[in-house]
Amino acid sequence: MILAANILLAVGIADLLRTHVRRSVQPIAFGVAAVVLLLLGAASESALPALAGIVVAVGWVFAMPLRRRPRLGLWPAGILAAIAIAAVVWSPRSPALGVIGDSWVLIAPTGPVPFGLALLAAGIAVVLLETGNVIVRAALASENAQLPAELSSTEPSTVQTSSEDAMTGDTAPGSPVPVPTAPASGFRGGRLIGPLERILVLTLTLVAAYPLLAAMLAAKGIVRFPEISRDRKSGAGAEYFLVGSLVSWVTALGGAFLLWWAASTGMLR
Repeated sequence: MILAANILLAVGIADLLRTHVRRSVQPIAFGVAAVVLLLLGAASESALPALAGIVVAVGWVFAMPLRRRPRLGLWPAGILAAIAIAAVVWSPRSPALGVIGDSWVLIAPTGPVPFGLALLAAGIAVVLLETGNVIVRAALASENAQLPAELSSTEPSTVQTSSEDAMTGDTAPGSPVPVPTAPASGFRGGRLIGPLERILVLTLTLVAAYPLLAAMLAAKGIVRFPEISRDRKSGAGAEYFLVGSLVSWVTALGGAFLLWWAASTGMLR
């Protein structure tokens, strides 16, 4: 459904802008993006779905902040998924798609690709880029999973203890306490690897390349094993890896399912 496509596209663009655009320029960038989405909606006879997508994106930005733990946890992600699924499964057929629908031509190996389906694919792809990272971070925060780099060795520092620590008897007043030094090791490249991984999972699932998909997921575990094995005492590294990977994979597989459902049922003309 064109509604799901507009919602996912708006949310994905909002996360890309607030992550990669300077804060001083973000209001202008958000405004330009909203105008472009509304113009696209007007040209495809879906102005109301485009407006609904912008409204949902605004709610998403406030519900899933980047610099602090989301108060609602993963609930916004679940609500977004439910809205997208409902918009595809139970919504009526798409409109005539206006000027774009009249001139739209896209041929794939399996046949012509309708504009609505192409827009939904674009929305899912954009969501898997940065919104997927937002969802993974929210999942890690809700489970209190620590970054492996945060578990590196500590060195003594001359930081004074608080009066609360002194009252509990944990340390003597005024004594030095260990504070973490700059992380020396840990998982790296997650902000780049995550989006690439989700796009690959989406693509390999849609083309039914399941052996390649299984090999890729297994390879990730093999590559990360040395880092995980160094954290044998607390097991936080393994928890961080498993929670982050599973949430990332589920997000990509959910996008693949949504796109497959829309294409196979012919709802998007």
